[in-house]
Amino acid sequence: MTKTIILLGFMGAGKTTIGRVLDPDFHDMDEIIRDKIGMSINDFFAKEGEAAFRKVETQTLEELLAKEDTIISTGGGIVVNPHNRDLLSENDYNIFLKLDFETLYKRIENDKEMHRPLYLNHTKEEFKKIFDGRQKMYTDVATHIIDVKDKTPEEIAEMIRCL
Repeated sequence: MTKTIILLGFMGAGKTTIGRVLDPDFHDMDEIIRDKIGMSINDFFAKEGEAAFRKVETQTLEELLAKEDTIISTGGGIVVNPHNRDLLSENDYNIFLKLDFETLYKRIENDKEMHRPLYLNHTKEEFKKIFDGRQKMYTDVATHIIDVKDKTPEEIAEMIRCL
Protein backbone atom coordinates (compact mmCIF):
# COMPACT_ATOMS: atom_id res chain seq x y z
CA MET A 1 0.00 0.00 0.00
CA THR A 2 1.29 3.41 -0.89
CA LYS A 3 0.67 6.35 1.33
CA THR A 4 1.35 10.01 1.04
CA ILE A 5 2.06 11.58 4.40
CA ILE A 6 1.24 15.27 4.63
CA LEU A 7 2.61 17.22 7.59
CA LEU A 8 0.38 20.10 8.68
CA GLY A 9 0.62 22.70 11.39
CA PHE A 10 1.43 26.27 12.19
CA MET A 11 4.86 27.67 11.43
CA GLY A 12 7.39 26.51 13.99
CA ALA A 13 5.59 23.22 14.71
CA GLY A 14 8.44 21.19 13.21
CA LYS A 15 7.03 20.08 9.85
CA THR A 16 10.31 20.46 7.97
CA THR A 17 12.35 18.87 10.76
CA ILE A 18 10.00 15.88 11.01
CA GLY A 19 9.87 15.52 7.22
CA ARG A 20 13.67 15.37 7.13
CA VAL A 21 13.76 12.71 9.88
CA LEU A 22 11.14 10.59 8.10
CA ASP A 23 12.84 10.80 4.70
CA PRO A 24 15.79 12.97 3.64
CA ASP A 25 14.15 13.18 0.18
CA PHE A 26 10.84 14.52 1.49
CA HIS A 27 9.12 17.41 -0.30
CA ASP A 28 9.34 20.72 1.58
CA MET A 29 6.71 22.96 -0.02
CA ASP A 30 8.33 26.18 1.16
CA GLU A 31 11.63 25.13 -0.42
CA ILE A 32 9.95 24.07 -3.68
CA ILE A 33 8.04 27.36 -3.82
CA ARG A 34 11.22 29.39 -3.18
CA ASP A 35 12.84 27.59 -6.13
CA LYS A 36 9.77 28.26 -8.33
CA ILE A 37 9.48 31.97 -7.56
CA GLY A 38 13.23 32.60 -7.53
CA MET A 39 13.24 34.57 -4.27
CA SER A 40 12.50 34.22 -0.60
CA ILE A 41 8.87 33.81 0.41
CA ASN A 42 9.22 36.97 2.50
CA ASP A 43 10.36 38.96 -0.56
CA PHE A 44 7.58 37.45 -2.69
CA PHE A 45 4.98 38.39 -0.06
CA ALA A 46 6.29 41.97 -0.05
CA LYS A 47 6.46 42.24 -3.85
CA GLU A 48 3.44 40.23 -5.04
CA GLY A 49 1.23 39.89 -1.95
CA GLU A 50 -0.28 36.97 -0.08
CA ALA A 51 -2.91 36.16 -2.75
CA ALA A 52 -0.22 35.56 -5.39
CA PHE A 53 1.73 33.41 -2.95
CA ARG A 54 -1.35 31.32 -2.10
CA LYS A 55 -1.91 30.68 -5.82
CA VAL A 56 1.62 29.30 -6.23
CA GLU A 57 1.15 27.30 -3.03
CA THR A 58 -2.03 25.66 -4.37
CA GLN A 59 -0.36 24.78 -7.69
CA THR A 60 2.54 23.22 -5.78
CA LEU A 61 0.19 21.19 -3.58
CA GLU A 62 -1.66 19.88 -6.64
CA GLU A 63 1.65 18.83 -8.26
CA LEU A 64 2.88 17.08 -5.11
CA LEU A 65 -0.40 15.24 -4.52
CA ALA A 66 -0.03 13.71 -7.99
CA LYS A 67 3.01 11.81 -6.66
CA GLU A 68 2.51 8.60 -4.72
CA ASP A 69 4.13 7.29 -1.57
CA THR A 70 5.78 10.53 -0.56
CA ILE A 71 6.16 12.84 2.41
CA ILE A 72 5.12 16.48 2.07
CA SER A 73 5.86 19.25 4.56
CA THR A 74 3.35 22.02 3.91
CA GLY A 75 3.53 25.69 4.70
CA GLY A 76 1.63 26.79 7.78
CA GLY A 77 -1.01 28.62 5.74
CA ILE A 78 -1.88 25.77 3.37
CA VAL A 79 -5.27 25.32 5.09
CA VAL A 80 -6.35 28.94 4.53
CA ASN A 81 -7.55 28.18 0.98
CA PRO A 82 -10.80 26.12 0.90
CA HIS A 83 -9.63 24.41 -2.32
CA ASN A 84 -6.48 23.23 -0.54
CA ARG A 85 -8.60 21.86 2.32
CA ASP A 86 -10.67 19.94 -0.26
CA LEU A 87 -7.50 18.53 -1.81
CA LEU A 88 -6.12 17.58 1.59
CA SER A 89 -9.37 15.91 2.65
CA GLU A 90 -8.82 13.32 -0.09
CA ASN A 91 -5.55 12.17 1.48
CA ASP A 92 -5.47 9.38 4.08
CA TYR A 93 -2.49 10.58 6.14
CA ASN A 94 -2.70 14.24 7.11
CA ILE A 95 -0.69 14.65 10.29
CA PHE A 96 -1.40 17.80 12.30
CA LEU A 97 1.67 18.60 14.40
CA LYS A 98 -0.06 20.46 17.20
CA LEU A 99 1.72 22.80 19.58
CA ASP A 100 0.50 25.50 21.94
CA PHE A 101 0.87 29.14 20.93
CA GLU A 102 3.41 30.24 23.57
CA THR A 103 5.81 27.40 22.73
CA LEU A 104 5.48 28.12 19.01
CA TYR A 105 5.97 31.82 19.51
CA LYS A 106 9.18 31.25 21.48
CA ARG A 107 10.49 28.88 18.79
CA ILE A 108 9.80 31.40 16.03
CA GLU A 109 11.22 34.28 18.08
CA ASN A 110 14.44 32.32 18.65
CA ASP A 111 14.79 31.16 15.04
CA LYS A 112 17.34 33.56 13.58
CA GLU A 113 17.57 31.78 10.21
CA MET A 114 13.93 31.80 9.08
CA HIS A 115 12.32 35.15 8.29
CA ARG A 116 8.59 34.49 8.46
CA PRO A 117 6.41 37.25 6.98
CA LEU A 118 3.38 36.63 9.19
CA TYR A 119 5.55 36.77 12.29
CA LEU A 120 7.55 39.81 11.18
CA ASN A 121 4.54 41.85 10.06
CA HIS A 122 2.18 41.34 13.02
CA THR A 123 2.06 42.06 16.73
CA LYS A 124 1.99 39.08 19.06
CA GLU A 125 -1.76 39.59 19.57
CA GLU A 126 -2.43 39.69 15.81
CA PHE A 127 -0.21 36.66 15.32
CA LYS A 128 -2.18 34.78 18.00
CA LYS A 129 -5.43 35.56 16.15
CA ILE A 130 -3.96 34.03 12.98
CA PHE A 131 -2.84 30.98 14.99
CA ASP A 132 -6.26 30.62 16.62
CA GLY A 133 -8.04 31.03 13.29
CA ARG A 134 -6.13 28.15 11.72
CA GLN A 135 -6.47 25.57 14.50
CA LYS A 136 -9.93 24.34 13.43
CA MET A 137 -8.84 24.22 9.78
CA TYR A 138 -5.92 21.96 10.67
CA THR A 139 -8.14 19.76 12.82
CA ASP A 140 -10.81 19.53 10.13
CA VAL A 141 -8.42 18.13 7.49
CA ALA A 142 -6.22 16.11 9.86
CA THR A 143 -6.56 12.35 9.90
CA HIS A 144 -4.13 12.21 12.84
CA ILE A 145 -3.16 14.78 15.46
CA ILE A 146 0.12 14.60 17.34
CA ASP A 147 0.84 16.93 20.23
CA VAL A 148 4.53 17.58 19.62
CA LYS A 149 5.28 19.43 22.86
CA ASP A 150 8.10 17.79 24.82
CA LYS A 151 8.73 15.18 22.11
CA THR A 152 11.91 14.83 20.10
CA PRO A 153 11.74 14.82 16.30
CA GLU A 154 12.72 11.13 16.38
CA GLU A 155 9.84 10.29 18.76
CA ILE A 156 7.36 12.14 16.55
CA ALA A 157 8.69 10.45 13.41
CA GLU A 158 8.34 7.05 15.06
CA MET A 159 4.73 7.83 15.99
CA ILE A 160 4.05 8.68 12.34
CA ARG A 161 5.77 5.51 11.09
CA CYS A 162 3.47 3.46 13.33
CA LEU A 163 0.28 4.85 11.75
